[in-house]
Amino acid sequence: MSRRRKGLPVSGWLNVDKPLGMSSAHVVAVARRVLNAAKVGHGGTLDPFASGVLPLAFGEATKTVPWVMDGEKTYAFTVRWGEARDTDDQEGVVVATSDVRPDVAAIEAVLPRFVGDIVQVPPAYSAVKVDGRRAYDLARADVEVSLKPRTVRVHAFELVDIPGPDEASFHVVAGKGTYVRSLARDLAAALGTCGYVSALRRLSCGPFRAADAIPLDILRTLEQDTAALRLLPVEAALDDIPVVPLTEEEARRLSQGQALSLMSIQDRSGGEPLSEGETVQALLDGRIVALAQVSRGALRSLRGFVS
Repeated sequence: MSRRRKGLPVSGWLNVDKPLGMSSAHVVAVARRVLNAAKVGHGGTLDPFASGVLPLAFGEATKTVPWVMDGEKTYAFTVRWGEARDTDDQEGVVVATSDVRPDVAAIEAVLPRFVGDIVQVPPAYSAVKVDGRRAYDLARADVEVSLKPRTVRVHAFELVDIPGPDEASFHVVAGKGTYVRSLARDLAAALGTCGYVSALRRLSCGPFRAADAIPLDILRTLEQDTAALRLLPVEAALDDIPVVPLTEEEARRLSQGQALSLMSIQDRSGGEPLSEGETVQALLDGRIVALAQVSRGALRSLRGFVS
């Protein structure tokens, strides 16, 4: 028999502004306590040295976390030139140095190499699994780790400012799996020097924006009922997924695992004809019933939701 979760069956998304010096897990623990929630997770880890958008999923919203994880993310970050660190950020140990300090022209000349589909090796101190263990656990145990290169997509990479000869600030929009620390490390190498991320702030994560996020210090001060008013609906994570309204009968059938004929619902999709393999939000009276997929001329439930 499974153990019953403690707390309330809270559902929805909470867009939190994570402060510096705190782990994502700590933020989750604070939010769980404030809302007395039975189930909560996050949509994309932020390292302790980073701040910014950390979307938290409560209850039924945890079923939509993959859509946030797969979404674009925007970062503002600073690279400090002249030192390489084993973590590729300010918390690591210096492993190499260089006297080379790139100027604006040099930086802007190489940035296009890092836009589009690029290949990067994740940092040794990362959550990538190696033989079932996290790379950062192996690195902390002084086990040499050889991580495989992976292809990621960078949509935009811009130089914002050069505060001084030892630093440069950037803005990047990137897809799933992109490590900013790897971008900084590889950019420095392309410029004939070494460098690490000295400051990092996430400005957006999927549909969630820093301008709309609640600072954790403010969240701590709220009563449970007041904090619950800041929750966004489960569908907040799915704003780029087409919506298909259902009748009560269709919603019942879909929730029971039955497929729905596309012919009966196509005209209600509100846009272009639904295509094979496309994922949609199936709604009843504005509430999400299921995430469903078009398959062989029918709509089939991928993941159902409890109202």
